[in-house]
Amino acid sequence: MAQTIYREIGGQDAVEAVIDDFYDRVLADEQLRPYFDGMDMNELYTHQVQFISAVAGGPTEYAGDNMREAHAHLDIDEDHFDAVGRYLETALRENGVGDDNVEAIMAEVVALKEPILGR
Repeated sequence: MAQTIYREIGGQDAVEAVIDDFYDRVLADEQLRPYFDGMDMNELYTHQVQFISAVAGGPTEYAGDNMREAHAHLDIDEDHFDAVGRYLETALRENGVGDDNVEAIMAEVVALKEPILGR
């Protein structure tokens, strides 16, 4: 993916705004909040910013764990994965990311569904 998506959406500041919005939405969801109990939210925030920056073609490389390993202990089900995806898509759109770029970023996220669900 060309770095143009990262630049088009506004770079680091835009990605951070999206992730702030995203976690506000996720943590407000009573069904999802328990997944984050005891988690280092600063670390998760940093990893999520790295991930979105990387899939948008930014200069940052994702340095987090393998997706299957990072999520294995959480026993995430499909409904919860889909809800998180909807919150990310909403956060992208609400922060001014255009349709084509939202679709490109979300395609990368959807590609991780099977590993995250442990399949």
